[in-house]
Amino acid sequence: MIRWTGRALQIFARHGRLTLVAGLVAGLALPGLAAAMQPWLPQMVAVLLTITAFRIGHRAAFGAFADLRWSLPAVLILQLALPLTMITAAAGLGLSGTALALALVLACAAPTISGGASLAIILRQDPARMMQFLILGTAIFPLTIIPVLMAVPVAISPVALAGVALRTLAIILGAAALGFGLRRGLLPNPDAGQIRAMDGAAILFFAIIVVGLMAALGPLLRADPGLALLWALAAFALSFGLQAIVLLALHRSRLAAVSGPLALAAGNRNIALFLIALPPEVTGPIMIFIACWQLPMYLTPMLLPRLYRLAPATG
Repeated sequence: MIRWTGRALQIFARHGRLTLVAGLVAGLALPGLAAAMQPWLPQMVAVLLTITAFRIGHRAAFGAFADLRWSLPAVLILQLALPLTMITAAAGLGLSGTALALALVLACAAPTISGGASLAIILRQDPARMMQFLILGTAIFPLTIIPVLMAVPVAISPVALAGVALRTLAIILGAAALGFGLRRGLLPNPDAGQIRAMDGAAILFFAIIVVGLMAALGPLLRADPGLALLWALAAFALSFGLQAIVLLALHRSRLAAVSGPLALAAGNRNIALFLIALPPEVTGPIMIFIACWQLPMYLTPMLLPRLYRLAPATG
């Protein structure tokens, strides 16, 4: 039974891109299932983090944290300098205070997504680096979000957001510690086949989670497909644009070795963090963007593989 399960998971690893697309399609085609899964998303994300930590192992993860001289400035640029620049640009274009400007700023201010390591696995980038960006970005999020919110012309409570970020960080650290502990105790030295099976498990669970995330997008697509398309174009432009800019700027620099993970971290952000703390009058106008934001993230491995060939592969 264990052997067959391992082989099945290796199939998902080999077909990771199609697995994620299948999750998107299932979420849109099965609205009842998506709605039933939506309340369980926080628990599912915690399980995904545990699986990811089990796949990475504590040695690789701690090794990724060895040098903060470049990773900390990189996260500060992505979560602080970038959204502040976006606010300035929106004001210059006369878009300050609009739903579009708010959506783009919040997306840029958020830390990377919890499933970033799964994207890295599919694109043959370093999942340990993605775990580093996730933990580091979430840890400093309560600090980086304050000046951003002070510059946004919307009444948002930094205290509430800081509380959400701290709770999220606690969940991330707890899930990571559990995964690292299980890996050390159960599978300290996996062979190539076992690593591929772990890759498949992370990718499969990442695809399952998107079914619940699509609960918000499906009704919006059916109610006003034209408006949903415009917001989807904005989401794709921001996500893919950031990934392309970072990768093209860094793939021949001193940071070439981490250009791939940095690009993934730049264009795949956990904007859903804001849903927990912001009042409905703030999130209402940008809810359709938050729903559409899932599309470029889950389609990155399908649509951007040629771009990520510029970055050194790790697997």
